[in-house]
Amino acid sequence: MSQSRFSARDIAQVAVFAALIAALGLPGSITVGISGVPITVQSLGIILAGAILGPRKGTAAVLVLLALVAMGLPLLSGGRGGLGVFAGTTVGYLVGWVFGALVIGLLTARILPKYPLWAGLVVNVIGGIVVIYFFGVLGVVLRTDLGVAAATTSIFAYIPGDLVKVVIAAVVAKGVHRAYPGLIRSAPSSLRPADV
Repeated sequence: MSQSRFSARDIAQVAVFAALIAALGLPGSITVGISGVPITVQSLGIILAGAILGPRKGTAAVLVLLALVAMGLPLLSGGRGGLGVFAGTTVGYLVGWVFGALVIGLLTARILPKYPLWAGLVVNVIGGIVVIYFFGVLGVVLRTDLGVAAATTSIFAYIPGDLVKVVIAAVVAKGVHRAYPGLIRSAPSSLRPADV
């Protein structure tokens, strides 16, 4: 079967993770700082999607969720949905979700099949914090009167919570990959970090 095609099992996994990300938005959000960007648990779902499903399926799960949101389903934290959310201050974070899941998936494939916990933490920080925050800050700068420095400073309040999500996701992903090897096709051994 072609690598570009999704099997029925792949489609089911994508659907489950899109639903998981949506469900993680049910508790709502807390707005902290001057940027107006809410703290939610949904980014944990983004990290898990990339870390467990890999780049293709993890990114697809995020895209499915965002497509449903664009169609008006209230799947974002606080029951938000519709095209209007893509014109708000959080649009950069929504774009960042896609690239965050992709980066996490690509890098996770490089540390499999062993999935060292330290490497999983680093991967999740890169994709789940650095990449998402990059797009998030860019979106805030473009959609508000804040400059780059102010928008960047405004994210500091979110970092401790996101670090907790990174740890949870790494522990969960390690357990899942131990129990169900082969969810992500691992990179050739020459591309993996040396075992320590």
